[in-house]
Amino acid sequence: MKKPRIAVIGAGLGGVAATALLLRSGYSVRLYEQAPSFSRIGAGIHVGPNVMKILRRIGIEDAMNRMGSHADAWCSRDGRTGELIARVPLGDFAVKEYGASYLTVHRGDFHALMIDALPPGTVQFDKCLSHIDDTSGEDGGGEVRLTFADGTVETADIAIGADGVNSRMREHLLGAEPPIYTGLVAHRAVLPAALLGDTPFDLCAKWWSEDRHMMVYYVTGKKDEIYYVTGVPAPDWPQGQSMLPSSREEMREAFDGYHPAVQKLIDATPEVTKWPLLERNPLPLWSRGRLVLLGDACHPMKPHMAQGAAMAIEDAAMLTRCLDEAGADDPATAFALYEANRAERASRVQKVSHDNTWLRTNEDPAWVFAYDVFDVPLR
Repeated sequence: MKKPRIAVIGAGLGGVAATALLLRSGYSVRLYEQAPSFSRIGAGIHVGPNVMKILRRIGIEDAMNRMGSHADAWCSRDGRTGELIARVPLGDFAVKEYGASYLTVHRGDFHALMIDALPPGTVQFDKCLSHIDDTSGEDGGGEVRLTFADGTVETADIAIGADGVNSRMREHLLGAEPPIYTGLVAHRAVLPAALLGDTPFDLCAKWWSEDRHMMVYYVTGKKDEIYYVTGVPAPDWPQGQSMLPSSREEMREAFDGYHPAVQKLIDATPEVTKWPLLERNPLPLWSRGRLVLLGDACHPMKPHMAQGAAMAIEDAAMLTRCLDEAGADDPATAFALYEANRAERASRVQKVSHDNTWLRTNEDPAWVFAYDVFDVPLR
């Protein structure tokens, strides 16, 4: 029997992972992206063992291991004194205990590797979704009609909304509602490590104080680029702005009194931007009819566990598994199985990310890192 046609809206990491995994299961998949092309956007990302086990299925685990920086530990330090307040082992320990590597990498490099794993022509660029029409009937028939801003119309048997915190698919299912601004901004910068001179840095460290933090890590295997991202209180954020330029002066003010190593990092920063940290309360539904959501479209979260993209990629793997298990010709059953097996975990990660307590002490991270989406029993 011919497998259903699947449309994936949004070619971020979750959407690309869903496309790669669904293709491997034999589905006919098209991936629609509103951007005209991709570039190496300046941000880093953590890729834990829970994600690397999924990349193993996609076929890019070895390439990721070569590309990324492998820290021996996640270090938490007092922002002012530099005192080590927690050290959670990674490196060889992660491979042995959790079943795969833990690494940090440039998000653009990771994304490019994922895109290159897809057959040519799978991604359709300049496709900004403007209207969705699900013609499903009680008899299970029908299809999804997707209208894009360029006037083109595509049809599919199933549509997956992987289109981020401002998802058009989520809006279609639940109505227009802006995400919640958390009162925090994230400053982000990537810079050549050579600019730091002889100042030593942990390969992966989070510098903490009472109401703010800075996460610092390398994003290449060569250790020639270093990245930092912050969480800093800011009472207001201009509506409609996805990012704004920042400055070393603003960073110095935000981290006044922090350790000299942090000051050295700020002083060496050629360019820094700032982004609002947004989230949503858990949604009342993840799917309806032939439409289903994953990743930030249904559970956007603060980046304080470094697990936002991981949850989207896990969603993609579980959704594929549930479509295979229940049969993609019965999307309602498959989607119910998917939500039943993802909502609790995603909500727990959302809550811990919101509270910003992750690995501030020497806690056991196995509930996150040892998780294998392909082996966990289905509920």
